[in-house]
Amino acid sequence: MFDAKAVEKRLKMFGYEIRAEDKAALTFCVEKVRSTVKNEVNCQEVPEGLEKTAVDMAAGEFLFSKKTFAPADMEGLDLDYAVKQIQIGDTNTVFAVGEGSLTPEQRLTSFINYLLSCGKDQFSAFRRIRW
Repeated sequence: MFDAKAVEKRLKMFGYEIRAEDKAALTFCVEKVRSTVKNEVNCQEVPEGLEKTAVDMAAGEFLFSKKTFAPADMEGLDLDYAVKQIQIGDTNTVFAVGEGSLTPEQRLTSFINYLLSCGKDQFSAFRRIRW
């Protein structure tokens, strides 16, 4: 189900712990995304197939507001999850080509943009016609 608890769990996966003072902002982000999805697909509730997309969108909205208004609160976020290179013996594996040059702020911005837009292409599958 798409609610603040689901978004809180998703943010915890990224290393962000919701504080008591974050609850109102989180609720606002959830309701904003709920309204956006309902208006886009013309349904009374967020369809079950779009709940995970809505959770990511709400997490993206929350992180965007945090980045804008309280960047110091985001120190717990771990954006170094992309491994650049692994070498074991004579075997060498390279990942994240071109991503190593991004600053932490650029990686955060890219991540937030991904959360805000990922899955929006699925809206059309749930869209109902307005008369």
